[in-house]
Amino acid sequence: MLIVQVHVHVVAEMVEEFRKATLRNAQESVREPGVARFDMLQQVNDSSRFLLTEVYRSEAGPAAHKQTAHYQAWQKAVESMMAEPRHSVKYTNVFPGDSGWG
Repeated sequence: MLIVQVHVHVVAEMVEEFRKATLRNAQESVREPGVARFDMLQQVNDSSRFLLTEVYRSEAGPAAHKQTAHYQAWQKAVESMMAEPRHSVKYTNVFPGDSGWG
């Protein structure tokens, strides 16, 4: 498993548009064979900050995800909504070793 957490800061006026676009992307992403899980979290004390947690079945998952039409549409749609560039951090699963996801 490869877990990617994407930290996103959205322009305050664009939060609802970002939520809608990201929800569409998440709903399509979980249908990909390489995606075990896709979570969209919104920060409680700052609604313009989001954390996308993407769990891939293999190291190749993120590259395959970025080739999909829904990801490319999402990327184009949200590009102008960013208050600052998004950044990601990659993790491997330590415990439980077999999470049972997907």
